[in-house]
Amino acid sequence: MNFEEALLEAIDEGLSLLGESAKRAVYFHLEKDFEMNRLEISYRIEEFTDAIENIFGTGAKILEIQIMKCLFKKVGYTFKLYPRQKNLTFTEYIAAIKLRNNYKNVQEQQLNPKRKNNRKKKICTRTC
Repeated sequence: MNFEEALLEAIDEGLSLLGESAKRAVYFHLEKDFEMNRLEISYRIEEFTDAIENIFGTGAKILEIQIMKCLFKKVGYTFKLYPRQKNLTFTEYIAAIKLRNNYKNVQEQQLNPKRKNNRKKKICTRTC
């Protein structure tokens, strides 16, 4: 599974927090009001974030955190939120995970292409 597929699955799982019919309604509004179909989301993450924030207002943060938790799990990282620190934005989290995941994949292929690494890694979720 590539990163974009993992991200799309994490978004599906995160939106499932709302219930199946609400999730379908969100996808409907994304297509109708924001001209973004479900399969484009992982390639248009900033626009997706703006759309979710437009639809849910400050409640979008709850969905974003849920999506991040799902994505972290899919790529093998442990999610830790530091609420009192200045946190990365949702799009910055996604970019950081993608960058680290791509680097990890390249590094693992170079060192040992047949070995699978199942250890969970922690990622800093605050600006350092």
